[in-house]
Amino acid sequence: MRTAIYPGSFDPVTAGHLDIIQRAAAQFDRLVVCVMYNSEKQGLFTPAERADLIRRSLVELDGVDNVEVDYADGLLVDYARRQNANCVVKGLRRVADFEAEMQMADLNRQLSPGVDTLFLTARPNLAFISSTIVKEMARYQVDLRGYVAGSIADDVTERMRQQLEEAE
Repeated sequence: MRTAIYPGSFDPVTAGHLDIIQRAAAQFDRLVVCVMYNSEKQGLFTPAERADLIRRSLVELDGVDNVEVDYADGLLVDYARRQNANCVVKGLRRVADFEAEMQMADLNRQLSPGVDTLFLTARPNLAFISSTIVKEMARYQVDLRGYVAGSIADDVTERMRQQLEEAE
């Protein structure tokens, strides 16, 4: 069985992430979307909440019956080994993404030679969408449909509203 891991912070999962999930799911027998802890980022949602948002978003996609959602911390290659995965899927939006992701792919290959990395480039109409941009739009109560799955748009906007109220 060909298993791949699609790791990320997914805070929140965007239309661009969902496109990568759908395209990667078509390439593998099993795709595990894993919310990874990133110490450099302050999360709007907990890892468990992000995993739930991803699961709810997948309902809107075709061809993702082979997709599982999980969350973890620690080294990605250790997680990949536990999942018997031989590939990591990474989405690329721009050249700067490639440089950083290539460095991580080289490190992962050094730590675990049996785990390769597959880069999928963002579709041009989705390349500008990032979780950061989605959160900024939510801050100003912009309708997020089209940027995130419709089933989670209100959740993201509401969480941002709550966070802003707590900060006041």
